[in-house]
Amino acid sequence: MPDTTTDRDSGSRLADPDVEARLARVDEVLAGLEDAPGPSVRAALEAVGLLTEVYGEALARVLDRADDELAGRLAEDELLGHLLVLHAIHPDSAEHRAARAVERLRPAVRERGGDLEWAGVDGQVARVRVTATGGGCGSGCGSGSVDVTEAVRAAVLAAAPELASVEVLSSPAERRAAPAFVPLETLALRGAGRAQEAR
Repeated sequence: MPDTTTDRDSGSRLADPDVEARLARVDEVLAGLEDAPGPSVRAALEAVGLLTEVYGEALARVLDRADDELAGRLAEDELLGHLLVLHAIHPDSAEHRAARAVERLRPAVRERGGDLEWAGVDGQVARVRVTATGGGCGSGCGSGSVDVTEAVRAAVLAAAPELASVEVLSSPAERRAAPAFVPLETLALRGAGRAQEAR
C-alpha cells in the first residue's frame, strides 16, 4: 500500500491542490475496486462506506456545537464545504450556495465582456441569466458563450449537487435584438415578386 504522507511533515496541512489530487486518487481506487470481483472487494467497499458515514456524523456533531459564525466559516472552506454537502449537513440551502457560486463566477465572466445574474430556483432547476455587456462575449458570441454556459453549469452543480440542472437564460434585450428567423422559401418568393414588379 503506497504511503500518501511522505510528501509532508506529520504536523503540516495539505494545500488545496494536494487535497484535490488525493480525492481524484480515491475516485480512481474506488472505481477499480467496483470493477473487481470477490468478497474481499465488497468488504473493502463496505468499510469505506461505513467510515464515510462515521466521518459524516462527526462533522454533523461539530456543526451542532458551533455557533452560526463558526458554522459559516467552516462552510466557506472549500474542502469542508464539499464534505458538508456530501453528507447533506451544509448549513446553507442549495439555492443560497448556487447563488453564491454565480457571484463568485461573475468577475471572470465580466472580464470576457459578459455578466451573470442569479434568477432563482424553479423546482430542482437553477436559473441563471447570462448577458453580453459592451459588445463582449456573453450569451451570444459563438464558442465563448458555450464556455461561459458550461462554466456556470459546472460551478452551480458543484456548489449544489442536489439541484437537477441549470437553465441558462438570455437577457430580454438580447432576445429582442435577435434576428427573426425567415425561411429561405419566403425570401425566394419575395425576390421573385420584386422581379415581376420591376417588369
